[in-house]
Amino acid sequence: MKTTRRTFGASALAFAVGATSPLPTWAELRNLNQAIDEAGRQRMLSQRMAKAWLAIGQGFMPARAERILADSVALFERQLKELSDFAPTPEIGATYQSLASVWAPYKSALLDRTPNKSSAQSLINADAQVLKLAHQGTVQFEQHFGQHIGKLVNMSGRQRMLSQRTAKFYLLKAWDVATPEQMKELNVARAEFVHALDTLMAAPEATEGIKSELELARQQWIFFDNALSRVGDSSNAQQHAVEVFSSSENILQVMETVTTLYSAEKLT
Repeated sequence: MKTTRRTFGASALAFAVGATSPLPTWAELRNLNQAIDEAGRQRMLSQRMAKAWLAIGQGFMPARAERILADSVALFERQLKELSDFAPTPEIGATYQSLASVWAPYKSALLDRTPNKSSAQSLINADAQVLKLAHQGTVQFEQHFGQHIGKLVNMSGRQRMLSQRTAKFYLLKAWDVATPEQMKELNVARAEFVHALDTLMAAPEATEGIKSELELARQQWIFFDNALSRVGDSSNAQQHAVEVFSSSENILQVMETVTTLYSAEKLT
């Protein structure tokens, strides 16, 4: 199959960040709570980029998916530098050096060629390496912080990742390239999301504002989970894939708000 090089110029990246992202645009990290939030966002972006790549390859909402991919690449790179610069220990710094080394080939796989089925599994393998190290960094920041609120920031931030991970696996199946193990991982992620939602709602630190957002997330999840349950259904496949893609973005926005609210909680 003939492939063509795909690149995003600076103007495209700038447009993408302004046009599609519910995500923050602060210039520098100020505390460990915020670092946990941002480190956790890197996990989400690893999955969001793969989701967008799969949507582009299948022609599902291609213009929006292109913008989301460009947005996510730009944000991931900016945060990678911020987290590396902010790293409070040599061990955390080493994690982000390792993350930078696996990010480079993943970025190349995302941007240098037109998405195609034959490359899908190699892309997923690359995103798994990025996700693993991004998660490692998040846990290290949480442990260095040593406060219970940090666990809640980590957990709510992980919900963002799960929203993108489930959608990614759905789109793999829609392209008929998913493995049985990946379908198991889809169902595991669905169960983890519901369990974490209950935990976050019951947390003593959950303010009325946080509970309101979590209830919105629960409502969004019902619609999203219903769409996910159609995985493998060939009837109206494109419509269902678009619903999954859009719903995952809606849940991401709500959980981004929840994570920000938790990260802003005063330490006790």
